[in-house]
Parts: sequence; C-alpha cells; structure tokens
Amino acid sequence: MSILKKIKANMSVTFFLALLVASNGCFIIYPVLFKAINSMAGTAGVSNTWQEALSFLELLDIPSVIIGLILILMSFGLAFRIRLIWFFSIVLLCAIALIDVILSKSLSVQLVYYIITIAALLLFWRQFGHHSVGGVTFFAIVSITTLILYSMLGTLYAGDQYSPPITDLSTAFYYAIVCMSTVGFGDIVPHTTEARMFTLTIITFGITVFATSLGSLAGPIISNNMNRLTKKRIADMNRANHYIIVGINSLATNVYKSLREQGNEVTVVCKSKEGSDLPDDADIIEGDPSSVATLRLAGADKAKYVMALSNSDAENTFVVLAAKEIASEKTKVIALVNESNNLVKVKRVSPDMIFSLSLLGSEMLVRTLNGEKIDNDFIMEMFLGGINNHH
Repeated sequence: MSILKKIKANMSVTFFLALLVASNGCFIIYPVLFKAINSMAGTAGVSNTWQEALSFLELLDIPSVIIGLILILMSFGLAFRIRLIWFFSIVLLCAIALIDVILSKSLSVQLVYYIITIAALLLFWRQFGHHSVGGVTFFAIVSITTLILYSMLGTLYAGDQYSPPITDLSTAFYYAIVCMSTVGFGDIVPHTTEARMFTLTIITFGITVFATSLGSLAGPIISNNMNRLTKKRIADMNRANHYIIVGINSLATNVYKSLREQGNEVTVVCKSKEGSDLPDDADIIEGDPSSVATLRLAGADKAKYVMALSNSDAENTFVVLAAKEIASEKTKVIALVNESNNLVKVKRVSPDMIFSLSLLGSEMLVRTLNGEKIDNDFIMEMFLGGINNHH
C-alpha cells in the first residue's frame, strides 16, 4: 500500500503527458518493428548484406522510426517539466502527423491521436517552465545520438548508391559524422538522386542539431554567469546599512520577504540556496555561514543586523561568534534558539538579542488558557528571551 501511495503522490499532469507522448512513439515504431520481425522470419534471420537486412523498410520508415524513438526518449524530459523538450516534442509530433497525412491522405486513428497529444501539450503549456543544464544536456545527447542512428540506417539502406558502396557499420558511422560535421572529405560520394537528397538531409539536420544543442547548452551558462557577475557587483556596492539573514528555512524566508516589502536591503548567507523559496534576484552568498570570510563578504562590518536564523542552535552560536568578531559597534547580532534547553548555552556567546519561538508560543498558549492578558511588553520580553546583553 505504501508503494501505491508514493506512486499516486508523484503522479501529475506532466506524468500523464509524458506517458501520452511515449505511447505515440511506440505506435510509430510498432508497424516498422512488426515488418522487421516478419522479414527476419521470412529469411530465417540470415542476410548477406545490410541492404538485404533493411530491405523491409520503405522510404519514409527511417525518419518515422527515428521520430518515434526520440519521442520515447523525450518523454523522460517531459516528466521533469523541461520547456525545451516540450517544444521539440510538439515539433516532432507535427512532423509525424504531416508524414501520416502524406502517406494515408485521410484522417486515420493514429493521426487523431497525434492531434489529441499536441492539443494536450499546448493546453498544459504552463506546466513546462523548468530549465536546467542537465535537461538541456539530455536533449543534446538524445538529438545527436538519434541523428547519428538516422544517418547510419539511411546510409546502409542505400549502400550501393554510394561510390564506393557503404556495406558496414564503421563506414556508415564515418560517413554520418563527416556529413553531420559538414567536413566533406569527398572519399565517399553519392551517385544517385535519392542518395544525394538523403545526404543533404544529414547535412541540414547536422547543422541544425549541433547549433541548437550548443546554443541551448552554452546560452544559459553564459547568461547565468553574466547575471551572477552583474548581481555580485551591484550587491557589493550596496552592502551597507543592510540586514543579513544567516540560514534558509520558513522563518528566514518570511523575515526576508517582510524586510524587502518594507524597502530594506537584505543579504542571505547559506550553505546552499537549493530548495529555497527566495526570488531569483535575491542577494545570496553561498558558503560556510560561520566563517568570518563569508560574513565579511556579506558586509557584516557595515550591516544593521546580523540574524542567525538556521535550524541548528550550534550553527547559530558559531555565527554569533564570527559576526561579533568583525561587526561594528552599530551592528546588532540576533540569535534564534530552536531548542529551549539550549537557551543558556547561546546566552554565553553574548548576542545582542535572543529569541525563542518555542518559549514564546508555549507561554502565550498557557496565558491564553488561563485568561491572562497578553500585551506588547509581554510579547517583546518573551520574544527576545528577556535579555539584551549589551545593556
């Protein structure tokens, strides 16, 4: 039952769309696979040449099989909501739908299924807003690999239409790479119109795939680096008379949002910003929060407040020690105490302010149950732990 619950919890619209696209790929490959099995059975599985082995294929079977294979592989990327793969899945489905119209010249069941899938992908386009270098790398690998496979199959299919004839996998792979890279050594030449047209498709697809893959990989990396450098320079200039939040959790995020809504400059120091709800333009410094060098980079010597808000009382204690080492006289250091039994230990490092949410919550609940009045003085006293060490 627990396994079923996990599967149900992970199911989403994108999962079903990915399954829908994968099923399209299977439907495209199945007729060709069926013909291949029948061909092998008819020849007892023995073929003297690659051209004989691929004789069951028709002219448009090779691009159809490649599109089907790509759709199956693309479905994995769709499950992770990658926008680039969503776009190319629609392009491929439109291409195979066009091929189906050309071949059947009528409205087939499979064509209707393509149209339904395309409509579903377009309808839920908002689900595919994710972009990652890993996803783009996956797309690039799939594109280049399938293009090589397409080039090799087509070259072996029309092997005797080249001079010299292409009859083995290694030569087909060599010719595919030479055409895709547009090097063109000229040692293998197509001598029929069909072979020449096929070679042109390899060259065209090669230029397109390489350019798209490299652009998709290099573009975000360059853009992210430029944004990071620009943001860092701006942040370095503005880090003065600001607030520093150390740690990422729900409390730190809410404090950040409240301070920003009031127009304050805030710098967040954390080990990693992964999984945080902070906006993309947030001034974040990743590193050891208890390191003097990290806090100096965050401008702790010019800050109004340094707030240690991590979920670890030990880490908050070390942050207080590091902050007080470089902070100016005007900088106030605040420490969060997560476990009430650590309150005395945190007091020993002498932060300017201490607050304990657990103590505040329990005391307010008890007073409410007893019908006692809760005023601002009481809240401030409990919220700050009843101390102000510098006074």
